[in-house]
This record gives sequence, structure tokens and C-alpha cells, in this order.
Amino acid sequence: MERCRWATPGVTTLLFLAFLLLSSRTARSEEDRDTLWDAWGPWSECSRTCGGGASYSLRRCLSSKSCEGRNIRYRTCSNVDCPPETGDFRAQQCSAHNDVKYHGQFYEWLPVSNDPDNPCSLKCQAKGTSLVVELAPKVLDGTRCYTESLDMCISGLCQIVGCDHQLGSTIKEDNCGVCNGDGSTCRLVRGQHKSQLSATKPDDTVVAIPYGSRHVRLVLKGPDHLYLETKTLQGTKGENSLSTTGTFLVDNSSVDFQKFPDKEILRMAGPLTADFIVKVHNAGAADSTVQFIFYQPIIHRWRETDFFPCSATCGGGYQLTSAECYDLRSSRVVADQYCHYYPENVKPKPKLQECNLDPCPARWESTPWTACSSSCGGGIQSRTVSCVEEDIQGHVSSVEEWKCMYTPKMPIVQPCNIFDCPKWLAQEWSPVTVPSFFVV
Repeated sequence: MERCRWATPGVTTLLFLAFLLLSSRTARSEEDRDTLWDAWGPWSECSRTCGGGASYSLRRCLSSKSCEGRNIRYRTCSNVDCPPETGDFRAQQCSAHNDVKYHGQFYEWLPVSNDPDNPCSLKCQAKGTSLVVELAPKVLDGTRCYTESLDMCISGLCQIVGCDHQLGSTIKEDNCGVCNGDGSTCRLVRGQHKSQLSATKPDDTVVAIPYGSRHVRLVLKGPDHLYLETKTLQGTKGENSLSTTGTFLVDNSSVDFQKFPDKEILRMAGPLTADFIVKVHNAGAADSTVQFIFYQPIIHRWRETDFFPCSATCGGGYQLTSAECYDLRSSRVVADQYCHYYPENVKPKPKLQECNLDPCPARWESTPWTACSSSCGGGIQSRTVSCVEEDIQGHVSSVEEWKCMYTPKMPIVQPCNIFDCPKWLAQEWSPVTVPSFFVV
């Protein structure tokens, strides 16, 4: 059996020098590779003004030989939501071909989305026909690859985009719509409703879906029809009768509706911009069944308060936090009972911390004034004034007077009872009166 041997000092030194030489060559080759490129140029204008677009920057190869790496880089931009009336970006690109003849005929073109084979080509369908045509090999930069994803097409290729709107990021939203969240800000609601309609009861409420809900899906099986009632935060009410397949904008919320002979499917990605009440309308003798599922936001949540003021201004005190129930819709504090409604809500425990731990500064402290030396006519009274300090335990002790020199020393004597003393005052004699028995 061969034994493991320790390398001799000379061999170890040679190996170490070889490693340093190889490392320096690698570092130098990487440095040489980078110096073959000119500096990156400025970023281009964004391909979109809203909804998420792409911007690029270029660099030039300074070598007569080919440079390693890419001469173009991309970043996302304009990552703000577009107004609802703007419409779908892919749909805009399709409709731009409406005034161009295709095989000698004008068509109104609608977008074909979510192509699994080539999501970044511009495929459009002629309205009212089964004709699907690739009108451009590449959609404009910033076009979403898929309707339910932030991934975007750049230079004809689908690029991964995280919910942080960064290229190459794999961070996702949770079901509540929180980027990199843990799903604690909403709750899953699912159920089934069996309608029992009649001539006297033509309508029936299936479920109320509150503002801010996401990933709504309802499936009606039977002869009845779905329709929607809405109420915005401003109190505006509306109705929408769903009769044909398509995508509709209801109170600024996108509603995807599919109608089949024996069922209806309603989807709303959300977040809903109003309260939606889903109802069924009687359309046949048989009963209908509606299955629904959605993620409802926890509208009322506990919110930890800031620390209350310290119990002492110096010398060491304590302060506490509390918890208050907060309405996310109205942005105001409400009664605690609203937060108790959600079992997911756990009221945070108060936090305690020490505060104002610095010793209190030295101060002048005086005894009470002595009695006045005279009850009237002006006297004096005195008191003792000393410089004291208080430690963090609250103990007060006398210290040298120079520690209190930053504040004026209080007087130790003062005049008192300066009013005049009372004295007897003689008035003029009254007139002489003669007794009546002397009168003749």
C-alpha cells in the first residue's frame, strides 16, 4: 500500500510560485479582454413610456481582432402601469396593420398571445375569421412574452423578468401580489353555489368578491347566465351582462369571459378595482352550479405603532410599542374587532426598550424658604442651594458646585413681608354734646 508523503519545502515553493504565475496570467488575460472594448455608451430611450419597456447600451471593439463578450446590453425601464384605456401593447401592434392590405383585402387584426413555440413573433388573427398570420417576425421590445408573466421580448427573444422588474431576476409575486412575499397578506377563498331559480326568483347572488382580490375564476355549469354588479370605492354602482365571449373592461378591471353551450367561465387576474358581486340569471328549468376560487386581500391588518415617549427625560426610562388595526383601503385606524375577523392576523406583542440612559445633568436644588425674619415692614428669608446629580437608579447626591456652573445659581436670600406694619392713627375730636337734663 502506497503511503501519502509530505511534499518537500522546495517542491511546495515551486508549486506556490506556479499558482501565482497562473493566477496573474488569468487576471491579466481578463484585464486584456476588457481593455479591448471601449466604454459602454449612454442608454437609449425606452421602447415604451409605460407598462415596462427595454433600453439598450452599446460598446465598440477597439481591437482588430474579435472581442470576447457582447457589444450590447439591456435593462428594463418605464416600469409603471399604463392607464387602462391604453390597451394591450401586442394588440396595438396588430391594429397598426389594419390599414395595410393583406392579399388584397383589409382586415381588423386581433392579437394571438401565449404562443408556446414563438412568443415573440407578432401573430394576429383577422377578426371574424380563423385566419392567423405572422405579421412581423419580432414584436417591439418590451412586449410581454405571455399575458400572465412579466417576461418580455427583447430583440425577438423572450427574456426572464422578475417582479422586481430586473432582467434575469427569478423573484416572483406571491398569490397576494407581493413581490417576493410569503402569501400572508391574503387568504384563499373557494366554494360552490347551487342556484335554485324560478319565475319568482329570477336572480341569485353567488359570491361577493371584494376590492383588491386576485386570480378570480368562476365556472358555471348549467343553463343559467352569469352577470356582474360592481361598486367602486367612490360608491359608483354598475351592472354588466356577460353575453358573448371576449375580454372586457369593467370598472377598470379586465374580465375574461368564455361562453359555451353548457357552461360559462369567468376569469379576472386582478387586482380588482371595485367590489364585484357575481350573480346568476335564470335561463332554464334546470338548476346551475357555480364553482369559484379567488385570493381575497386581508384588508384589515395589525400595524405596530412607534414607541411611545420615554418615561424619563434622562437617567434611564422605558418605552413601549402597541398595535392598532389598520384599514388598508381607507388608510386609517379602525376598531380592533375588524382585525380579529381574520384568523391569519396575529396581533404583535408590545415591545419594551430602555431609553434616555444618559445621566441627568447636574442641577441646582434648594431647600424650602425659612420663615421671614419680620412679620411686616420688610424682612429676609433664606434657603440652602446645592448642586446635585441623579444617577440612572434615581439616587440624588450632592456634587461640586462647578458642575452646575452652566446654569445660574438660584438666590439664597430674598426680601419678604415688605409691606408697612399697621399702627394707631388718632383722628380729630368730635363736637361737644350737651346732655338734655342741663337744658332749662
